[in-house]
Amino acid sequence: MDTKKANRVSVITMLVNTLLALMKLAAGIFAHSQALISDAVHSVSDIFSTVMVLIGINISAKESDDDHPYGHERIECIFSIILAVTLAATAVGICRSAIGMLRHTDTIKTPGIAALAAAAISIAVKEWMYHYTRRAAKDIGSQSLLADAWHHRSDAFSSVGALIGAGGAYLGIAVLEPVASILISLMICKAAYDIFIEAVNDLVDRSCDEDEIAELKKIIIETDGVQSIDLIRTRRFGSKIYVDVEISEDASLTLFNAHLIAENVHRRVEESFKNVKHCMVHVNPTPTEGDSP
Repeated sequence: MDTKKANRVSVITMLVNTLLALMKLAAGIFAHSQALISDAVHSVSDIFSTVMVLIGINISAKESDDDHPYGHERIECIFSIILAVTLAATAVGICRSAIGMLRHTDTIKTPGIAALAAAAISIAVKEWMYHYTRRAAKDIGSQSLLADAWHHRSDAFSSVGALIGAGGAYLGIAVLEPVASILISLMICKAAYDIFIEAVNDLVDRSCDEDEIAELKKIIIETDGVQSIDLIRTRRFGSKIYVDVEISEDASLTLFNAHLIAENVHRRVEESFKNVKHCMVHVNPTPTEGDSP
């Protein structure tokens, strides 16, 4: 994993989040918008989540050692689960606050134009941060960085609620703010659920999807000397994949030549799939005519 790129992305998003939180807090206080003040607190939670991502990525990138011969990639799954729980807790907090506001819509103050402008800027910036972080996560294959990208999008959703609420209050429709916040909290919960399930699946040795396995088989069967694929098993190990394959070769081959074909399969799989950490190849002889079964 390219930890330098992940660290650079995380530091940039932390700096942007800090500036954004300060802007929303100042605008919320100045323009009398409780929704924007709450949104500023949400941005602070994003800084905390990104710090966790940094820790998880750097631990998972450590080399194998005597106690962890298969590496540390699954640490990322654990941090992704923590981030999913954090997202869900954020959604619950937004929902509870919104329900409280529904009961007391008469206490919602009319916000100033500054609140609307700050919310609109926050939506644009957080959506950019989501795409920026998500692109980096896909490039380096980091599950926790992808979860952090969704945390940025949840903040964008929160800002949408703040904008709708502030706009509604500005137009005299105060009920729009809590209703929008409840709907947004449900979207955040869905994102948290998806991240949680993905992380748990990678912790319990889930196999690759059918398209990935089909690509693996294509690479293997096209290797010179491979007559058939008798068995293929895959398992996810955090952001990495382990592949176990049994191939059939001509039984009359020398041990050296049989090993050479297996080594070619091993090399081609690991070179063709950057997220494959190791490919184990077992050779079965194909009986020639006259051989006993």
